[in-house]
Amino acid sequence: MGFCLTDKITVLKGIGEKTAVLFRRMGVETVEELLRFYPRDYDRIEEISRVAELRDNSRFVVRGTVCSGVSERKTGRLTLSVAQAADESGKLQLSFFNMPYIRGTLKKGAVYYFRGKVHRKGNGFTMEQPVLLSPAEYEKQRGKLLPVYPLTNGLNQKAVRKAVAQVLEAAKKEEGLVPEVLPSLIREEQGLCGVLEALSGIHFPEGQEEMIRAKKRLAFEEFLVFLLLIRKMKDSAEAVPNAFPMLETADTGRFLEGLPFRLTKDQEQVWRDILGDMTGSYTMNRLVQGDVGSGKTVLAALALLLTASNGYQGAMMAPTEVLAVQHFQTLQGYAKKYKLPLRPVLLTGSLSAKEKREVYEQIESGGCNLVVGTHALIQEKVNYHKLALVITDEQHRFGVRQREAFSRKGTGSEEEEKGQMPHVMVMSATPIPRTLAMILYGDLHVSVIRQLPTGRQAIKNCVVDTGWRSRAWRFLEKEIRAGRQAFVICPMIEASEESDLENVEEYTETLRANLPEDLRIEMLHGKMKPAEKNRLMDAFGAGMIDVLVSTTVIEVGVNIPNATVMMIENAERFGLAQLHQLRGRVGRGEYQSYCIFINGSESDKAKERLEVLNHSNDGFYIAEQDLKLRGPGDMFGVRQSGILNFRIADIYQDADMLMLADKACGEITAQEAWEEKPEYRELALLLQRSVRNNIDFPGI
Repeated sequence: MGFCLTDKITVLKGIGEKTAVLFRRMGVETVEELLRFYPRDYDRIEEISRVAELRDNSRFVVRGTVCSGVSERKTGRLTLSVAQAADESGKLQLSFFNMPYIRGTLKKGAVYYFRGKVHRKGNGFTMEQPVLLSPAEYEKQRGKLLPVYPLTNGLNQKAVRKAVAQVLEAAKKEEGLVPEVLPSLIREEQGLCGVLEALSGIHFPEGQEEMIRAKKRLAFEEFLVFLLLIRKMKDSAEAVPNAFPMLETADTGRFLEGLPFRLTKDQEQVWRDILGDMTGSYTMNRLVQGDVGSGKTVLAALALLLTASNGYQGAMMAPTEVLAVQHFQTLQGYAKKYKLPLRPVLLTGSLSAKEKREVYEQIESGGCNLVVGTHALIQEKVNYHKLALVITDEQHRFGVRQREAFSRKGTGSEEEEKGQMPHVMVMSATPIPRTLAMILYGDLHVSVIRQLPTGRQAIKNCVVDTGWRSRAWRFLEKEIRAGRQAFVICPMIEASEESDLENVEEYTETLRANLPEDLRIEMLHGKMKPAEKNRLMDAFGAGMIDVLVSTTVIEVGVNIPNATVMMIENAERFGLAQLHQLRGRVGRGEYQSYCIFINGSESDKAKERLEVLNHSNDGFYIAEQDLKLRGPGDMFGVRQSGILNFRIADIYQDADMLMLADKACGEITAQEAWEEKPEYRELALLLQRSVRNNIDFPGI
């Protein structure tokens, strides 16, 4: 077919410049990136059911005859189109939201295969947003696992499937188009399939077993590359002399005395760890791991204050602008309230060119001694004055290479930087079982905060099915009338034909239609521009929004003390660790807080998993249970654990592969000059490309 993996996807049939732009939004520019653009879920077409066999809140395929015309009515901002279909056992109502063209599509007397989720309404059933299939389409798809990819506006599943199939077809004909990274000995030892079989099996599996086999192979490969890079970093970072030795100053003591609370014993111990590192002989390289709300930010403030009062600069990087702004405001507030010698500036991507130039000047001249921001902090234009401390918040959102690049921004030329590495402190609110943390954070010393600050009320939890949704909405209204605020989390941004998961856009309209008009309901999601997200979070924080309907973009660190209700739709589709993170957005103030998990599945396993959250607020216990309860059947969800943004691997689902990859990593690196051996050639080349091009691996 005449293309290679590094070619732009425009070499493929059917992909012109306009379509390439859409793929680029999804992070896909080359043929290789397309092959590694894995499905987020799978769709299996069900067998045909009669109307009399339907059950509430489940997905079915019904072969029916349209027996009415299409009527339309307005519901809030939505246009609702309604029709009826029937088979020999009964009638089924069909409802379509914002699909006015359906009036011209559905012809009375015509036979269709209707596929969708049904809900009982009165004595009958309604199928919402059904997909219409012709008999030929139904037979072609029946029983197969169809890949469901993340999409952007203008790109549909059919286009992605067609493009991926084209590459796989070419790879099967042209040997060597997709090189094998894992040596045959490793594949045989671990019982892993070849790379081409894995890629075919992950994109177009014939069944569940083939998909599981493919995912195991790809997860192992991803873990192995990550761990080899971690090993490389660890070897180069061990026992680096402290280039910025510090003395304990009166400022940190004054700050602690002025706080309206005392540090917990765990916080005191972690502060001693940090202080010992920064005043000791070697450069700090420490992970501070603490549950949501355990008080990591005040420890970051202490470390930054120690740095500033010793005449150096400190920097703190957050994964989102929303969180960066929040950290900046918190640290600025501490500086003013306690008269601390902190001069903070904020640097984010949404600043204007003029604002950025002004901030760059302050950083380079030493006019500020604290820089808070996003990945903008490690761009080429940023030159620090005396950067002695780097803090990254939520390690699982940053790669090891990003952290290394950030920590090397300190002193100018490459020669000067040797032996001049700043102290590094990494904060994570995601409790990870110790067995896995030792592997994943092998290059860091670990401090753990288990205690929560005194005075925090435990969050009250409940797990309910979709039949309780209207009662949950009434509860939201009750809390808002009492002066509080609420979050509602949906797994998707917009509606999709292939998925019946709740989505932010339609849910926001539904809430507006079902709650009183005076309630202020807004939506927030990751496709919005940073400035718009910041505006909404500022408005929510100021109490100008009552209910914020959002995707998991609010998962990390957002602090709204007045928010007391967290309602999570399709909770069964998230990992327990991620659900615990989301729950941590409430319970941060003086008021009793609540978390409502809406379970959209009838599976006993889903109920068992969610009951763990129902009965515990302990993140470390939940992480251990997540590890135990995830099985090979839980291959994909909306996202997996949310830890270390791997493309396909998940530390809970694939914990066995992580441990095997760690063992293989040790065996490989124990060999002298392993990268020069013929059997490791492709693996060594991949590592070199990863380091050089900063390929989107989590650890690169």
